Amino acid sequence: MQPKVEKLDILAREFNLSKEAIIEESLTIFLERKLREIKTEIFKIRGKYGISSVEKLEELYRKGKIEEKNSWQDLQKLDHLEFKRDELKKFLKEEK
Repeated sequence: MQPKVEKLDILAREFNLSKEAIIEESLTIFLERKLREIKTEIFKIRGKYGISSVEKLEELYRKGKIEEKNSWQDLQKLDHLEFKRDELKKFLKEEK
C-alpha cells in the first residue's frame, strides 16, 4: 500500500496539478460534505419540533409547550450543530 504522500505525488503528476491545489480542493470538498451532514441533522431536529432555530426551541420551553426532560438533549445538540454550521460557513467563506 502506498503512503498517502506518494499517492498525492502520483495524482498531481497524472492530472498536471500542484499538490497544494489538490489539498485545497480536497479540504473544500470535505468541509462542504461536513456542512451538508450538519445541515441534515439540524433539519431533522427542527422538523421534529416544527421550529426554525434553537431560539424557537427555547421559546417552546419558556411557554411550556414541550417538556424539557424529553427534549433537553435535542436542544443541546441543535445549539452545538448550529454553532458548528456557522463556523464551517465562515471557514468556507474564507477559503474562497
